[in-house]
Amino acid sequence: MAGILAWFWNERFWLPHNVTWADLKNTEEATFPQAEDLYLAFPLAFCIFMVRLIFERFIAKPCAIALNIQASGPQIAPPNAILEKVFTAITKHPDEKRLEGLSKQLDWDVRSIQRWFRQRRNQEKPSTLTRFCESMWRFSFYLYVFTYGVRFLKKTPWLWNTRHCWYNYPYQPLTTDLHYYYILELSFYWSLMFSQFTDIKRKDFGIMFLHHLVSILLITFSYVNNMARVGTLVLCLHDSADAFLEAAKMANYAKFQKMCDLLFVMFAMVFITTRLGIFPLWVLNTTLFESWEIVGPYPSWWVFNLLLLLVQGLNCFWSYLIVKIACKAVSRGKAGKWNPLHVSKDDRSDIESSSDEEDSEPPRKNAHTATTTNGTSGTNGYLLTGSSSLDD
Repeated sequence: MAGILAWFWNERFWLPHNVTWADLKNTEEATFPQAEDLYLAFPLAFCIFMVRLIFERFIAKPCAIALNIQASGPQIAPPNAILEKVFTAITKHPDEKRLEGLSKQLDWDVRSIQRWFRQRRNQEKPSTLTRFCESMWRFSFYLYVFTYGVRFLKKTPWLWNTRHCWYNYPYQPLTTDLHYYYILELSFYWSLMFSQFTDIKRKDFGIMFLHHLVSILLITFSYVNNMARVGTLVLCLHDSADAFLEAAKMANYAKFQKMCDLLFVMFAMVFITTRLGIFPLWVLNTTLFESWEIVGPYPSWWVFNLLLLLVQGLNCFWSYLIVKIACKAVSRGKAGKWNPLHVSKDDRSDIESSSDEEDSEPPRKNAHTATTTNGTSGTNGYLLTGSSSLDD
């Protein structure tokens, strides 16, 4: 174990040339980041999770009820032993051949069977009240941590001149505010890493898991080798748009559509500006070029920048989804009467449904007249109406 630890903490990997761990030990004159500080994130992550439970129950839920958001979930599928057996044992998304077989067996038309499977899938989805409470918690945290980050950074020299991130590196003392900011962010991402297995399951679960993992690696990595100054710029920049998204989702759940549309447009503008403009031109510029000029490259420098480039790749992916939503909304508006709901829908919608008119139809006997629409269970293949919502 001693050999493994010695290999892992190799100074020639983590630190610039001629710098040792002994040089970065805490003294009476200065305090530097220590790897053992990061253990604080685990109990704090648990505390954040407990605060979230209290917040959602005693603050978010009463707010949701005051906004007339009901705790009831989607429409319950009528009991049917044959369809239930297929749903639980074979498939939740039957193909056309299986639908035809079930139609003949039950003497139902295909559209009614599709509706049953859609309603049965939706039974397992959380209610709008649950979604609202989750979004309100995230909105509150993102707003707090972004406000704290801005108040902290505006007093620092590296916000106004990024070259200060590398002057006298790595002998840059750790301040109390910077330590609190880093540990708070790391604790929150650890809480998300664990809670996402119990939170609302979304179609981009894999991408979000990768995002949380990369975020934890970046925060940990930059803290250990004292790249915390540039790390604070990355954190604050990426927190800037999140509160708008969660606010838009809350407005959508409360059916304040005009507010939802406005908040989503604001989110899209801030997201694309910060992550496709400011982040590469400001942050990546200093980590790739200014640091090369002032400090020079070393092994962990390459790893840190590769992680930042991976973050930029995720930023491009999400920006593509946002632009895709906006383009579809504009095209729908031009094709007919403008519907502001199109702005607030997401291709990664959390819940499937078709029109209320369709869902209200009772199962009909098989007259072989019902058809599907674009093979998407009675939808138009674009954004599903009903309780779909934005996601980050």
